[in-house]
Amino acid sequence: MSRKERDQVLGHAAENDGIEEYDNPLPDWWLGLFLFTIVWGVGYAIDYHFIHHRSQAKAYAAEVAWAEKKWPKPEVATEAQLTPEDIAAGKEIFMINCIGCHGTDLHGGIGPNLTDAEWIHGGTYKDVVHTITNGVPPKGMPTWGPILGQVKISKVAAFVLSKNTGEKGGIEGAAGQATPAATPAAAPAPDDATGDGAPKAP
Repeated sequence: MSRKERDQVLGHAAENDGIEEYDNPLPDWWLGLFLFTIVWGVGYAIDYHFIHHRSQAKAYAAEVAWAEKKWPKPEVATEAQLTPEDIAAGKEIFMINCIGCHGTDLHGGIGPNLTDAEWIHGGTYKDVVHTITNGVPPKGMPTWGPILGQVKISKVAAFVLSKNTGEKGGIEGAAGQATPAATPAAAPAPDDATGDGAPKAP
């Protein structure tokens, strides 16, 4: 086997500020490894797609199923399942994260009042959970879903609704609403044209 010629000057010095370029062949081991990777890539593609019928979508679905089995999501209580302990826990979470905008008494400040009957985004349990979870970015309320998680958010919503007496359908809203004053009875019609209500003389 003849020895490969090395260090042949290509004569590009005039175009490269006097720097000469040499033409040296690549090492045999490098060329062999390069050709091996090409053959391996073709064989792997055939095995991946046509023999074992694998795909990235199937691999992702399998990993998600494995993760859900290993780390199951905690069950979120519905409104009917919430307990006084949940409301107390919601109060603690509220006092840590929410008083800066809504105040310790929930009467608002930067954020709206949470104790009146005016609900900008709905006052049912589902609405309040949705608002806390997704936030209101245009008005400065952050998205609390990734921060608190659904279990804590459900408890905060329970606490808020337990303190609101102005929205029918809340946890204590219907019971806490004021009873409308009774309509006074109409005065008896006058017996004579004078309108003073005195009995008419016989």
